[in-house]
Amino acid sequence: MNSERAITIAILAMGGEGGGVLADWLVDLAEQNSYFAQTTSVPGVAQRTGATVYYLEMFPEAAVPAGRRPVMALSPVPGEVDIVIASELMEAGRALQRGLVTANRTTFVASTHRVYSMTERTAMGDGRVSSDKLLEGGRAAARHFISADFAQLAEDTGSLISPTLYGALAATARLPFTREQFEATITRGGVGVTSSLKAFAAGFAVAQQTLAPPAAAAAVPAAAPMPPVGARLAALAQRIAQNFPASSHATLAAGIVRAADYQDVAYAATYLDRLQPLLARLPADPALAAELLDESARHLALWMSYEDTVRVADLKTRRSRFARVGGEVKLSHTQHLGINEFLHPRVEEIADTLPAGLGRWLLATPWARACIEPFTRKGRIVQTSSIRGYLLLYTIAALRPLRPRSLRFQVEQQRISGWLASIASLAPTHPALALEVARSQRLVKGYGDTHERGWRSYQRVMAKLPQLQSLPQGAQTLQALSQAALADDSGKALEQMLATV
Repeated sequence: MNSERAITIAILAMGGEGGGVLADWLVDLAEQNSYFAQTTSVPGVAQRTGATVYYLEMFPEAAVPAGRRPVMALSPVPGEVDIVIASELMEAGRALQRGLVTANRTTFVASTHRVYSMTERTAMGDGRVSSDKLLEGGRAAARHFISADFAQLAEDTGSLISPTLYGALAATARLPFTREQFEATITRGGVGVTSSLKAFAAGFAVAQQTLAPPAAAAAVPAAAPMPPVGARLAALAQRIAQNFPASSHATLAAGIVRAADYQDVAYAATYLDRLQPLLARLPADPALAAELLDESARHLALWMSYEDTVRVADLKTRRSRFARVGGEVKLSHTQHLGINEFLHPRVEEIADTLPAGLGRWLLATPWARACIEPFTRKGRIVQTSSIRGYLLLYTIAALRPLRPRSLRFQVEQQRISGWLASIASLAPTHPALALEVARSQRLVKGYGDTHERGWRSYQRVMAKLPQLQSLPQGAQTLQALSQAALADDSGKALEQMLATV
């Protein structure tokens, strides 16, 4: 009886990543080197873009009697796959979930980049599936596991991800073909040969490093210096170095950059002014004090750069955004890029942008609201790549100097002051609870309906703060309440949790 068996390969790829090209290369590689080959593909849905599973089998021609052909399977069988290639980390997780990867057999090649699903993106909190757990699962399940950001390699070499994965597969030496035979397949394809070969070489080199024995552990590096913040923020950077502990310098530097980008240098100085009083009230425990200051600084920067109509318009009209989108779609000089934005401002957002007095009058005057509401019932599409659409949003973004007079600005500054006062009052006696109060800022995010829901949840959670100060597990309870508020946008989980406090 012939002991030869087919080489089995499964490729899990999303639409536009060249999974079909990779499968075709492997078929050509086999057939040009005296192997029978067969490939099938099963399209599916990945909640991000179309996902397809390509399955290949190869069988040596020399092991088949003359005039006969091997019978090959049409789909992968759990536990019977020699090589699994995943073009994205969640696709790697799907391969693990299907049982395609086994410790005694499978060489697993996976890209570590992520394309987040809508459920991950729209979660109230951090809805992302843990990348670390996916990588840990890959290492535990596979005989050999090769992982790297092959998408970044592809971008760096001006190619698609498929050649980098092809190069990584060649480096594993799991297929009975030489590197030259792999490269010859790309050359025979005749399309994008130069860039594909460059990407192939990059993937091959990275995989070789992954497969090499680990080097001796290096010494722990010293703490990194404060990151550069630019000439206009140099005085504030010096203030950070003189007045704040070194452990907080990186976060504070990022904070002043964000605040200055959001408003101006004076606003960045206000950011430090608000944190200065907290230094005198930090707990005695150095580790807890550093964590409380760092979390307060991080969340203060986020709250002070809240999203309003001016901020949204500013971000959508930046040159860097057009460059980024053009890079993502690989725009050439012969192509025109059209970007359509869907905007749905309500009366509340219009009032928030107006001077405080006028905004309050609009919200409190029924006939004024009735005049504006018909124009806000439906959203509108603005093409920011057109002159008219760009100028419309550019005009709104130009209102930034007037932002401190707006209704939303005054409301948010009052809320921030109350939040910081709670942290400062709790820090000396209830530092763990103060830390959770600092982190509770994550409930307040976005704008429009999202912001309103988050603010209501924040108010309900903070209403329990006096009661939590008398509980031995007050900090843990506040953390659980915040997690419940982020669990869903209906508020049911928070309602149930509040009933137990």
